[in-house]
Amino acid sequence: MKTFLFSFSLLFSTVLSFGQCDKEVKLTTSKTEYLDAAGVVQRTVEEQSTIDIGKTDVLIVPGNADQKMIGTIQSTTCTWSVPYKEGKTVMKALFKEPSGEERHVTLTIEGKADQLTFLMEIAEMPDRKIRVWVEEFGEKK
Repeated sequence: MKTFLFSFSLLFSTVLSFGQCDKEVKLTTSKTEYLDAAGVVQRTVEEQSTIDIGKTDVLIVPGNADQKMIGTIQSTTCTWSVPYKEGKTVMKALFKEPSGEERHVTLTIEGKADQLTFLMEIAEMPDRKIRVWVEEFGEKK
């Protein structure tokens, strides 16, 4: 009986995890941190930004709306023990610059102690990471 209950609870948490992972979401932030390769904050900018995550693409609109970034999601790994509160989603995406240059990006949404962060790591810029603290997080309708 214990094995059955354990298996059921594991299956239930897996279903919850996948249930949230196929949702389209919108993140709203008010502060952007620029980090070095070791994760040390180098600069902080107070700005309202939005991040729209769809099934196949990501749209990032920083405080300066003229600098929109659009990426195509190539893969997603999603492991949440408590939906939108404790866990992590890691996406690999390809962003194309207006100049035609491609950027291979790892996007990580992580929840710890009910606080969500969004981290952007660009393979072509290994000495720089961008982290935002999520103020609002919700499913797009």
